Amino acid sequence: MRASTGDADQEEPVHRPGRRGPRPAGPATISRVAETAGVSRATVSRVMNGSTTVNPELAERVRAAARALDYEPSVAARSLALGRTGNVSLIVPDLANPLFQGVLRGLSQAAGQAGRRLLVAESNEDPEEETVLALEARRNSDGLVLASPRASDERLVELRARLAPFVLVYRDVPGSGAPSLTVDNASGMAAIVAHLTALGHRHLAYLAGPESSVSNAERLATLRAAAAGEPGFRLTELACGSMFDDGHAAAGAVAGCGASAVVAFNDMVASGALTGLHELGVRVPADVSVTGFDDIAFARYTTPPLTTASIPKNELGKQAWERLWALMNGESGGYDVRFQPRLLVRGSTAPLRQER
Repeated sequence: MRASTGDADQEEPVHRPGRRGPRPAGPATISRVAETAGVSRATVSRVMNGSTTVNPELAERVRAAARALDYEPSVAARSLALGRTGNVSLIVPDLANPLFQGVLRGLSQAAGQAGRRLLVAESNEDPEEETVLALEARRNSDGLVLASPRASDERLVELRARLAPFVLVYRDVPGSGAPSLTVDNASGMAAIVAHLTALGHRHLAYLAGPESSVSNAERLATLRAAAAGEPGFRLTELACGSMFDDGHAAAGAVAGCGASAVVAFNDMVASGALTGLHELGVRVPADVSVTGFDDIAFARYTTPPLTTASIPKNELGKQAWERLWALMNGESGGYDVRFQPRLLVRGSTAPLRQER
């Protein structure tokens, strides 16, 4: 038994017969470091884990022994001892969507600067798979970011204790206890509608996103409100999806519905529609105008360049990290943020042709 002489660990050396001759073969172990430094295994563990309660002179002796033996602490053992993994996780509905790649990049860069690794998984738009992935990811990481989760509010609230600490991106769930970084979908869609109606368009076709997407619901609600509140405004809703192939497949329905302008759920859908309409001989924007949402990297390079609502994807990732880091350190996640999209008018929209 040893007596404590203050906050610093003043452990007496543990004297054992010294070794002579060549160093034993095989990797160094914590027991060999302890024997070489003349201390207990517990003291070596505290030093290797960065504890400040060990006497500085004693700690340096342990570090010198570890250097001499080329000792590397076990990552798994260290994680178990500290209750931390050094990992954080991101779950997205679809990694092929550049919208989420922007968030991933911002989050990855910020986490990397803090010495943390980022684990990424996609749910393939499946709410049940998403919750399974989220729970598994949380068991293997210190915190979680859910980007545009497809699970219901009730399900996320139910799982909040098992997922915490976590941050929501593109989603706000009251009662979840998670900080949220969202986009004002209503504002962005209202700007698109105002732009198109100012050009004379009164019949719009909406290429709808996934049914489980809250962003889709908010954008559609804005369009329906506009149609209900303005005489002569007509809205045609077309089932679609979230990817390029979905928009491409919907081109025929767009051409056949008689709409003078297309409002796509996102830029990927809009890009697919542009290609499909071109293949059908429908000119954009001479015959029909097309808009997207998100301003992904190649939206400006489509033919014609895409009119869209721009959102700060990388910034969302960075701010998600700041909030997650605070939660992981026992602090408040800070205030929620709702970003205002910015309308970018490009070549895919034009005034209504009078003969339509």
